Amino acid sequence: MSDAKSLDNLTPANDHGRCPICSRPGVASYRPFCSKRCADVDLARWLGGNYVIPGGGADDEDGDGMRDSPDTDAPPAGRDG
Repeated sequence: MSDAKSLDNLTPANDHGRCPICSRPGVASYRPFCSKRCADVDLARWLGGNYVIPGGGADDEDGDGMRDSPDTDAPPAGRDG
């Protein structure tokens, strides 16, 4: 029985789930991927900049394309002169 339990994490996650990297059936322990290898390939693609989420950056609220920097002329907070 211990063999059956060790294989539980290798059963397909569901009938319709396919690995987004290689299209094999997904595995519950690596969901939505089929293996650690495919999960690592996906992570490498994110870290390498292959995937991009469209839209402005979080620091670009006014839409000018420039990151807003803190006011450097203001005195440091918490210091009494």
